[in-house]
Amino acid sequence: MSQTPHRATNPAGKPRPRLVTLDLKTARRMLPLVASIVNDLVEHRRTIRQLTPEQERLFRNRRHLDWSGRQRRYQINEEIAAAERSFADALSELQGLGVQLVDDVVGEVDFPTKILGRPAAFSWRLGETNVTYWHYQGESARRPIPAEWEQGVPTGTNRPMR
Repeated sequence: MSQTPHRATNPAGKPRPRLVTLDLKTARRMLPLVASIVNDLVEHRRTIRQLTPEQERLFRNRRHLDWSGRQRRYQINEEIAAAERSFADALSELQGLGVQLVDDVVGEVDFPTKILGRPAAFSWRLGETNVTYWHYQGESARRPIPAEWEQGVPTGTNRPMR
């Protein structure tokens, strides 16, 4: 008899993240929705960053606050909690689309794909009008998408520009 306990492969019953591979055409079609979600994420993060210093100051001085100071402290706590919940909801929606948040300050996201059989991503930042960059997984440098990719993902015969 084996001494190893029998465990379920997913004991918490949590949904496993979907591994999505998107083509360029699909990423571009998704862009209006993704841009709206990313804009929300950036705004929620900005709200949290702006309110946190005041929250910390009020917390440090909590024993010496008058009633209006206490009200403000509670109000800020509620505003930050609401922004954090909204951020988490928007992030979950983005992840549900298979898109990965890279930077919540500038609003950069990756649309996972494969280039020449290697994990890669099409990259987009808030303010850009279209998906025009890509990179291999693990690389931070964004490369322009070659014009010939409009016809499809590169194969072994048409190598991407480096």
